[in-house]
Amino acid sequence: MAKKDPTDLSVEEKLKTLFQLQTALSSIDEKKALRGELPLEVEDLEAEIEGLSTRVERIESEINEYERAITQKKGEIVDAQTSVERYKAQLNEVRNNREYDTLSKEIEFQTLEIELCNKKIDEAQRRIAEKKVELEQNQEVLKEKNADLEVKKNELDEIMDETRVEEEKLREKAHELEAKIEPRLLMSFKRIRKNARNGLGIVYVQRDACGGCFNKIPPQRQLDVKMHKKIIVCEYCGRILIDPELAGVKIEKPATEEKKRGRRTSTARKSASSKKTTDANDMD
Repeated sequence: MAKKDPTDLSVEEKLKTLFQLQTALSSIDEKKALRGELPLEVEDLEAEIEGLSTRVERIESEINEYERAITQKKGEIVDAQTSVERYKAQLNEVRNNREYDTLSKEIEFQTLEIELCNKKIDEAQRRIAEKKVELEQNQEVLKEKNADLEVKKNELDEIMDETRVEEEKLREKAHELEAKIEPRLLMSFKRIRKNARNGLGIVYVQRDACGGCFNKIPPQRQLDVKMHKKIIVCEYCGRILIDPELAGVKIEKPATEEKKRGRRTSTARKSASSKKTTDANDMD
């Protein structure tokens, strides 16, 4: 069977299909609302954990660099001590003051190098101690965030499992309905729905007002909506309007109207009874 061209649909059929699509999409929105802020909370936690992991890696890298620097300085100290011992041995073999002064300066220089290396080793060890404290703090926070993420993910998975099957059916239904609507009208509907705070792109008229923004609709415009001859939009919010009867929605009449109608009926009955009494008196 050939698929019906969306352009062949009557205005009435277009409105019905749009309202059915709106109903399906609103149901999907309700399923998403059940998740609340959980998806955003999970995303935020994942981003925070990623940042903490990067910070932990950086701190670990800095500690490794300080440890390598300490190893290097210790090696330089060994070399300097070896040089000092060699120069001291050569002092016993000097033949003049010039050689003695040169060796003495070399011994002094190497001794200063050893002191400088020890100073840098102490500084590096102090920095390592600070970094280890910082590392421990960040690892503790990371551990807590991972635990929070696991809890949030489990909560989200439970909700997703409860609604997944029904949501998939609704998405399939929405996709089928979208295929029946002409592209331009569907695009307009989606644009209206996107801009609407409550996600409603088509609403029915209730109590002489728009079901989306609740502004009063002029009588002539209400009549146009009931006629189903063309697509009518609310002049205030831009939502597409549909007659409740066409949408399959039963609107309960306000109690005040029922009371007024009851009073009118009672008054009419009294008038009729009074008229009958008057006619009877005339006949007498």
